Amino acid sequence: MKRTTLIILSLLLLLEPIQPTPSHKFDSIFSFGDACTDTGNVNVLAKKVSWSVYTDNLPYGVTFFHRPSKRFSDGRLIVDFLAEEFGLPYLKPYLDKNESFRQGANFAVLSATALDETFFMQHNITTSKSPLSNSLSSQLQWFEELKPSLCQTPKECRDYFGRSLFILGQILGNDYITMTPSSLSVEQMMSYTSTIIQTIAGTIKKLIDQGAKTVVVPGNIPMGCLPVYLLINGKSKDYDSSTGCIEKYNVLSRYHNSLLLEAIKKLRIKYRDAKIIYADIYKPIIDFIRFPQRYGFTSKPLVVCCGTGGEYNWHQLKQCGTPNVTACQNPSTYVNWDGRCFTEATNRYIANSWLKGPYADPPILDAHTN
Repeated sequence: MKRTTLIILSLLLLLEPIQPTPSHKFDSIFSFGDACTDTGNVNVLAKKVSWSVYTDNLPYGVTFFHRPSKRFSDGRLIVDFLAEEFGLPYLKPYLDKNESFRQGANFAVLSATALDETFFMQHNITTSKSPLSNSLSSQLQWFEELKPSLCQTPKECRDYFGRSLFILGQILGNDYITMTPSSLSVEQMMSYTSTIIQTIAGTIKKLIDQGAKTVVVPGNIPMGCLPVYLLINGKSKDYDSSTGCIEKYNVLSRYHNSLLLEAIKKLRIKYRDAKIIYADIYKPIIDFIRFPQRYGFTSKPLVVCCGTGGEYNWHQLKQCGTPNVTACQNPSTYVNWDGRCFTEATNRYIANSWLKGPYADPPILDAHTN
C-alpha cells in the first residue's frame, strides 16, 4: 500500500508543471544609446558649458516620477522597464560620478551617433550635431574607464559581464538625422549605412570579447513618422496612406534594419556562446500608428503630446520643456511625447514586446532562461 502511494505521488510530481528557473540572473545592465535612453548624461555635460537642458523642467517626468527626471519622456524609458523586470535599480548616468555602478550604468546621451564627428567632417557632410552629443566610440571609452572599478582580471571581467545585460541602442537614427542639414538624398544617406552597421557590429564584438553574453541591439525607428521629417517634407507626395508618414525615410529605416539584422546573424555564427538579440522598434511603432486604438492610443498617432503649433503640435524652436509649451492632459493616449522620443505608454509596450516577443529575436526572457 505504501509503495502504491509512493508511486502515485511520484506520478503526480511528474505531471505537475515545472516552473522555469533562470540559468543565471542579470546582476547589472549597461546601456548605450541616445536621448531616448539617456537618464541624465546630457544634463551633466550641459552644466559644464552652462547650457540648459529641457529635461530639467516639467512636464518631463510628470507621469511617473512627478518631477523632472532627466529623461526625454513623461515617465519611464524602455531601459527603465527592463531594469524593473530584472529587479535592478534604474540606471544612473555614467557621468554622474557620485553614483555606484555595481548594478549597471547608462552611457547614453542626447543626439548620440554611431559614427564619429571626424567621419562627417572627412566626408564634407554638414551636420546638426550638438556639442553635447557623443558618438558610440565615446560611450565605449566611458565603459572602458568604468571597467577597472567593476573587475580587475580578464576572468573576473568575463564572469561579471557574463551576468550583465547589455543594451546597444536606441542610437541608430541619429546618424541620418544628423545629415539632414547637408540636404543629402535618401539614396546618398544609404551609401553610408554599411559603415554605420560596421561600427555597430564592431562595438558588439568589443563587448562580447570583454565577456558580454547577452546583448540587445535595437533597430532603427520609422524616421518618416518623426515631426522633423514630416515638416521638412510638408509638400511631399511621398506619404504612406496607411500611416501618414514620409515613405522614403521609412524605406531608409527598413534598409538600415535589414543590414543590421544580417550583421547580427553573422556575429551569432562567430559568437555561438553569446545571445545577440535583435530588438525591433520599427514594427511596433508602425503598428501603433496604423492601429492606435488597439493599443489605447486614442489621440492622433503622429501628433506630439508635449509641444506647440501646427498639424503635429511640434515646432523646432519651441520644444517641450521651454516656456509656454505645455503637455497634453493624458500622455498615455499618445505615441510620441516630445517629437524626439516616446511616451511612457509607448515605452512600456515596446519593452514588453522585447521581453516576451514578438518584437525581439529571441525575446529577452527566452535568452535569459536558456
